[in-house]
Amino acid sequence: MAETSATTETGEPASRPRKSSWKYIGPGIVVAATGVGAGDLVATLVAGSKFGYTLMWAAVIGCLVKISLAEAAGRWHLATGRTLFDGWRSLGAWTTVYFAIYVVIWGFLYGATAMSSSALPIVALFPDGPGLKFWAILTGLTGLAFVWFNRYAVFEKVMTVLVGIMFVVVVYVAARVVPDMGASFAGLVPVLPDGSLLYTLGLIGGVGGTITVAAYGYWVNAKGWSNSSWMKVMRLDNRVAYLTTGVFVVAMLIVGAELLHASQIALTSGDRGLIDLGKVLEDRFGPSTATLFLVGFFATSFSSLIGVWHGVSLMFADFVERFRIPEDRQKEHAGPETVDRQQRSRPFRAYLLWLTFPPMTLLWLDEPFGLVIAYGVLGAFFMPFLALTLLWLLNSSRTPGEWRNGWVSNGMLALAGLLFVVLCVQQVRELPW
Repeated sequence: MAETSATTETGEPASRPRKSSWKYIGPGIVVAATGVGAGDLVATLVAGSKFGYTLMWAAVIGCLVKISLAEAAGRWHLATGRTLFDGWRSLGAWTTVYFAIYVVIWGFLYGATAMSSSALPIVALFPDGPGLKFWAILTGLTGLAFVWFNRYAVFEKVMTVLVGIMFVVVVYVAARVVPDMGASFAGLVPVLPDGSLLYTLGLIGGVGGTITVAAYGYWVNAKGWSNSSWMKVMRLDNRVAYLTTGVFVVAMLIVGAELLHASQIALTSGDRGLIDLGKVLEDRFGPSTATLFLVGFFATSFSSLIGVWHGVSLMFADFVERFRIPEDRQKEHAGPETVDRQQRSRPFRAYLLWLTFPPMTLLWLDEPFGLVIAYGVLGAFFMPFLALTLLWLLNSSRTPGEWRNGWVSNGMLALAGLLFVVLCVQQVRELPW
């Protein structure tokens, strides 16, 4: 596409808008796959098992909320030529302090969770093989080596394959249990059964909603999209990804409603609930369907692992870089060259190591009480922090006028912020103080 002679407000050459095309799809698939982990699958299954199809509407609203959040993060990167952490830093030193504490504690505890989650289906597939700790360490080291030695293009292709496996397996299982289409459509009418509020909020805010939503803009830059000419492409990419996630969530609700709700089967809490589901599937449909589901379980968990290993390490590298360089000297326009340099940087690799090796100690120890509390509080506060700071940044002079929020974006981000504040309060109240 030919360049024009005009420039953007960031000083970058402005291009004519790229035409939306399926061939560009990529970063959205990465962020959506990373945000949907095994814990999200269990939460969706439990919602379906307890309330049948009644909360289908909450899954749809959750999908729209995530589309709005990821679109806002991507729009900030493309419209301003600045990274998200650069934007946060402009809001005051408090954002730097918060992110520094959050990313260290969160990474330590998430690393152990991600490795254990990826190991569970392998142990179920090979019950006579090595134990959980062995497979957890192996998956962590595999994720480390993969992200360390590969750049974004290879990373995106592998994530796309994992998403394909996840999607095919979950939709196949949903088809096998034969959904009640009438009840599915009836579930699109907003209803709150007794005792369903927390599950409803979790469906809207939980699935696909993590720090990796904030990493979307970094993956957009890594793809080579570096100015507002890519805005239409980014929006198509984002919508396709989260609509795929929506289908994924609806399929899991169907499995919970048809397979568990009707039989009053309860799942073990946490990721191990998926092992229970595998046994139910084996009893109902035979070992081949159960094996296929465990492969999908592994694809779901491992895609989250390598997604975090790559995306949050990029954010940490950008955090360190922006912290070291005085704000008045930060003139570089965020683009693929910036991301490529950061992927080779010491902070990127240091955070990769932090996600991998220190968390291995938690595989032998119960998670320390104080760390669990800190992790719960900081984690609960992150999504409100993301939604409300994006609302602030995209309504201020930091964003070119053409790309500031309209009333729809403001409404969706305000809704997301309010929703996540309520979830935050609920999560903090439920911590084992």
